[in-house]
Amino acid sequence: MPRLSGRVTLATVAATAGVSVATVSKVLNGRSDVSESTRARVQEILRAHEYVGRRPEQVERITVELFYQGFLNTYSVEVIQGVVEAGQVAGVDVVVGSHPPASRGTGRAVPWIRQMIANGRRAAIGITCELTAADLAALSRARLPLVVVDPVSIAQPDVTSVGSTNFAGGMAATQHLLSLGHRRIAYCGGPPSSGCNQARMNGFRGAMEAAGAPVPKEYVWLREFLYEDGLAGGEALLDLPEPPTAIFAGSDETALGVMEAARARGLRVPEDLSVIGFDDTQVARLASPQLTTVRQPLREMGAVALRTALQLAAGEKVDSHHVELATRLIVRDSTAELARVPVS
Repeated sequence: MPRLSGRVTLATVAATAGVSVATVSKVLNGRSDVSESTRARVQEILRAHEYVGRRPEQVERITVELFYQGFLNTYSVEVIQGVVEAGQVAGVDVVVGSHPPASRGTGRAVPWIRQMIANGRRAAIGITCELTAADLAALSRARLPLVVVDPVSIAQPDVTSVGSTNFAGGMAATQHLLSLGHRRIAYCGGPPSSGCNQARMNGFRGAMEAAGAPVPKEYVWLREFLYEDGLAGGEALLDLPEPPTAIFAGSDETALGVMEAARARGLRVPEDLSVIGFDDTQVARLASPQLTTVRQPLREMGAVALRTALQLAAGEKVDSHHVELATRLIVRDSTAELARVPVS
């Protein structure tokens, strides 16, 4: 086998062997989850380029940057854990960092993108982040692949992203409340510009329309997916002249805020108010009562994002720019039949 000229990188070896960079990394680190034929082919190329005999710490490691904007919450922590665990399996390093909101104005690379490039990152993964056209152009010029988990902007369909079946989850949550006899159901959700929020809210509206249940304008309250916003939204909804008997919250943290707003008004959950969340993070199980919610496979979403980023870094094509994993309704103790709600 002829030697390649110039500095040989793992990407060079991967391209020559016709495999991903992650597969080469697994062979170098002695991982068992590689077929014998692939292992033999990669090892032959490694020997030809004098990789044999190098210690693992001397071998070029693939590094992926995982970034988020704003504050970490229980949702973000679950996704991060999924990315990190998948990185361990793939034999790559994952660096977690917080980056400022989207840059404005010039099309030049913003500092944090330049820093990723200078640090030798092979790909980037963003969690519920907002990126401008200038940011995306800078990443494209740098040939730094990007995968976003639950992108904030709904106007960037070409960005490779991973999410869940938010519309179906929104319908399932609302249908559950309808099946319990509720008709005065409100939605307390996240930012209007958020793609996942739009899908959950549209699922809510679709289920309500199919049931012939009206949704007054004041029954939809949108801000962020945070506890404080759920508290404020719960206060606004429960102070209406005709308050809802059930509230679908766009996240588990939002749901906990709604539950606190109910408690502060002397209302019991679920006897006086049914509350349902979205995500199924740890707080859903720690809540009192335990929270009925829609489960997103958050760790698997993180793992899929990592595997997709590695594919793109290796120059491989992905089957779809957007992958949606299935959601599932988890019924616990925070929802009840309307018949149990006392008549005032």
